[in-house]
Amino acid sequence: MSRTIIGRVAGYMKPYLGYLAGALLCAIIYISLSLYAPILIGHAVDQVVEPGKVDFERMRQILLLLAVTVVTSAVFQWIMTYCTNQATYRTVRDLRVKAYEKVNRLPLKYIDGHAHGDLVSRVVNDVDQVSDGLLQGITQLFTGVVTIVGTLLFMLTISPVITLVVVCITPLSLFVAAFIAKISRKRFFDQQACQGELSGLIEEMVGGIKTVRAFHYENRAENTFDEINARLYEAGEKAQFNSSLSNPSTRFVNGIVYTSVAVIGAICAITGVPTHLSVGQITSFLAYANQYTKPFNEVTAVLTQIQTAFASARRLFEVLDEEEEPAESENTQQVKGSDYTVTFDDVSFSYRPNTKLLQEIDINAHAGQRIAIVGPTGCGKTTVINLIMRFYDVDSGSIRVNDSDIRQISRSSLRSLFGMVLQDTWLFSGTIRDNIAYGKPNATLEEVETAAKAALAHSFITRLPNGYDTMISEDGGNLSQGQRQLLCIARVMLVDPPMLILDEATSSIDTRTELLVQKAFQRMMEGRTSFVVAHRLSTIQGADLILVMNAGKIIEQGTHEELLANKGFYANLYNSQFAAS
Repeated sequence: MSRTIIGRVAGYMKPYLGYLAGALLCAIIYISLSLYAPILIGHAVDQVVEPGKVDFERMRQILLLLAVTVVTSAVFQWIMTYCTNQATYRTVRDLRVKAYEKVNRLPLKYIDGHAHGDLVSRVVNDVDQVSDGLLQGITQLFTGVVTIVGTLLFMLTISPVITLVVVCITPLSLFVAAFIAKISRKRFFDQQACQGELSGLIEEMVGGIKTVRAFHYENRAENTFDEINARLYEAGEKAQFNSSLSNPSTRFVNGIVYTSVAVIGAICAITGVPTHLSVGQITSFLAYANQYTKPFNEVTAVLTQIQTAFASARRLFEVLDEEEEPAESENTQQVKGSDYTVTFDDVSFSYRPNTKLLQEIDINAHAGQRIAIVGPTGCGKTTVINLIMRFYDVDSGSIRVNDSDIRQISRSSLRSLFGMVLQDTWLFSGTIRDNIAYGKPNATLEEVETAAKAALAHSFITRLPNGYDTMISEDGGNLSQGQRQLLCIARVMLVDPPMLILDEATSSIDTRTELLVQKAFQRMMEGRTSFVVAHRLSTIQGADLILVMNAGKIIEQGTHEELLANKGFYANLYNSQFAAS
């Protein structure tokens, strides 16, 4: 699994191989110069021959060369860091773009079936974790490999025997790091999963805070939060504990290396066996011993971030690997015309394979007709709308617009034919003008005002502090529910689509305003094929055709008067709503 993740991340880094090559070249120069410094320090030490006998002129030259070496090394280290940052952040930018584009292409059944907070966490938090892991991992990879190879070469020039001792002890450090990494990998994946679950809960609680407080759910919400947070704490504690063992364990091994070098070097300096070493050479070798073990320490020090990055990348790729909406064929059509008909021909559909919902639905909506869909909750009214818009595809049968199967029409072309006003309002953080012009960004202020007047929103907008330039918070939190609904209606009126879908569009508006908006809708629906989903039957009495649904089937259809005369299901619904009057 880790190899697969590394390979996939490497694939995203491929366009930036130039930066990686530059980083590797700078790493070689920077490390080589930094490794040359101990040689110069050893030479400087050897200029101290005995008390009172020091070659200050030679030492001055060596120290000057050492200063130039250190400064030049720092410059190349900065360039290396710049190159790795460019490669990392551009790769992460591409990953984030891919993830966002993927979310836009995911079918609604995936979005509806997963916690939105967890999905947001994967696209935002997990990508950031990959960024941190990549940045640390690439930097340590470049500097570590070059440092290990370079120090071995420099140590060989001083003493092959002591170098052999260092190399023989090294595998112990690698074994310890690999073992700890293996046992901590699963812990980090559990940690990221709990974090995503927690993000989902917080988003739900914040988004529905009024409902939470209205139903006194605060304590239960806190209990749920505490339970998830406890699991996150436990997973995080185990992950951090396991990974924290790496650094002290490898440092212990490195201490053995350093001690071995010091002891053997001292023996060589005193006895000359197996080779003679000066005090300066021992100083250089001890410095190399530290630099040789340093990459192992650095890698284990950032092991937490690397393991977290692997876990985050795995969660991110799970989203990227999800099946997308079925691709449109190359022969998709663009529907043209001014009059549109919509036909359901023996349509069946279910969200879950073993649970039937819509069965044998037949609808013939002629051009300019107003079709009302009524029925009890859960009978499939909104599902009909979802199928018309191709948010879901039918299981069997077909839906046609102007005799063209909608599966042969491009989604963008199909959806551009409809204007939708839903029961659930959606506004984004921005000005009122921008929200109304969401479907027509280039609309003039005059056009926006005309649409707002038609939706009866102009009067309350002009009473706001900055009128149409008033900033509203995310989802219109500083507006009433009715005001938000009026803005959504104005948004559709501005686009002026050839067909309309109204799904409980006036459910959040007071009765007086509803009567006025209904008149605006009546004018707007003239000459347009329209579908109206409603629970309040008073709003659809003027429909050309009323479809009565129950248990996923159309059980009655006709005009309001015809259905009342039949004294069937619709008549019972209507009478139950108006029994008092």
